[in-house]
Amino acid sequence: MAPEHARLAAAQASSLARFYAVFQIIATVIVIIGFGYLVGYKVTASLLVGKLQSYPRQNALSKALQEYGRLVKTIFILRYIDSEDYRRRIGTQINKGEALHALRNYLFFANEGKVRRRHQEEQANQASCLNLVVNAIVTWNTVYMNEVISRLRREGIAIADVDVAHLSPARYGHINPYGKYRFDIDAAPDPATLRPLRDPEVT
Repeated sequence: MAPEHARLAAAQASSLARFYAVFQIIATVIVIIGFGYLVGYKVTASLLVGKLQSYPRQNALSKALQEYGRLVKTIFILRYIDSEDYRRRIGTQINKGEALHALRNYLFFANEGKVRRRHQEEQANQASCLNLVVNAIVTWNTVYMNEVISRLRREGIAIADVDVAHLSPARYGHINPYGKYRFDIDAAPDPATLRPLRDPEVT
């Protein structure tokens, strides 16, 4: 066997052995976590990470998780390079994420969009309020976008599902973030009843 072939075979054998070692360690952790759930002890991700941080950085489990992370990343990169459809799907999801960030920035205009609360609890309350408003708008948009699509299809207009997949419910052109809002819960309409859809030809 040529020297370069011998070195390659040795490297492959070493990588394979390391893979099996990594697999055994991670499988052991999975079994332990699963057994914990069976006996009523839930191992959360934060607990696992906290335990890892308390150990030396070069412990076997940390190395195993690092190797597993490299494996997942390598598979993702190869798949991304090989598949144009996969790249398009990722691009679509990225665009939806950017649209959601744009909606948050549009709503969070006070104090130049900066969290100025000093205490962590107040900062968490401010972030929770923003998430509540964002979720309300996304839900509203989703319901009415679905109604528009359904009506157009009932009228015989062909709308492909592949085109619908590119729509984002994070639109905010119809939202006025300024002023004060008052909500009368008792006078709220039936949740099953939607407001009349706006005619796009009427300004």
